[in-house]
Amino acid sequence: MVSPDLNDLAEQLTLDSHAAIGIPLALLGAVALSIGTQFQHRGVAKVESMLGESESALSFRSLQSLLARPSWVLGTALLVVAIVLQLTSLWFAPLIVVQPLGAVALVITSILNARLSKTPLDGPTIRAILLCVGGVGLFVGIAAFVAQSHPVTERQLTTVLVILGVVLAAWAVLFTIFRRRASPMFYILAAGSLYGFVATLAKVVMGRIQTLLASEFEFGPAEWLTIACLIGLVVAALLGMYFVQSAHANGPPDLVVAGLTVVDPIVAVTIGIAVLGEAAGAPWWAVVGFVLTGAIAVFGVFQLAKHHPQMQVAAIADAADELDERLER
Repeated sequence: MVSPDLNDLAEQLTLDSHAAIGIPLALLGAVALSIGTQFQHRGVAKVESMLGESESALSFRSLQSLLARPSWVLGTALLVVAIVLQLTSLWFAPLIVVQPLGAVALVITSILNARLSKTPLDGPTIRAILLCVGGVGLFVGIAAFVAQSHPVTERQLTTVLVILGVVLAAWAVLFTIFRRRASPMFYILAAGSLYGFVATLAKVVMGRIQTLLASEFEFGPAEWLTIACLIGLVVAALLGMYFVQSAHANGPPDLVVAGLTVVDPIVAVTIGIAVLGEAAGAPWWAVVGFVLTGAIAVFGVFQLAKHHPQMQVAAIADAADELDERLER
């Protein structure tokens, strides 16, 4: 006879059939993300080379020039496809299951970038990539069996919007202060955190739509909050896109993808766990696993930023430019 504890464990380790649909869609979205990111990076690099601007943040003139670059437009179109696939996957599976799967894009982007830039990946860079992908992969492995979607309440909607408002205000202040000397990691962290809210708000809106479809439609306070979520989603997406382009102007595409595919899901998953209750029934070992695997993935991102060959070349070039300026004085 099977003990009740073993029965409970078996129920926890049963993969939901809807998640089995959402996961492949999220993987397809990761492929589109990696290819689109590569094209966007090429477009930004060409524009920055032509304009020769010194600020780390993209100017309005640079943004206008990007619209005339076919590579950037194609990359943006592929990113739109990636977003559509990601949102579709969120309809079928919990946020903390499908969101971290974007880490697959890091592997594809790293291979593409190494071939196109003719910059081979060295040992420390490969280890950093493995830490990112391994940490996120283990995270998904745990989340796929313990995460559950729940109807979104008005209180949860309000909480998410308040947190988003604080995050937007904080990044606006930091951007104003550090715009001229911000590092690629600044833009990566900013974009990743905002895109995490985009995924969360999208999941919130879809959860609200599912709730309405299952009941009689009544336009009340919750629906006004849902509209506010849509507005917040658009604002976070546009600002996040600007930060991504600025990150492309200052760092290699695989570093940009590494930041987005780690920071983005960590923010989204934290909200999914803390606010939306998607891991409310998770056992203690799953919570410990979330913390450890998330820490491994974040550590991998910072190691990638430290050891990536293209970042080291850029650092040497910046040091040489600074030395020239001092000698000229």
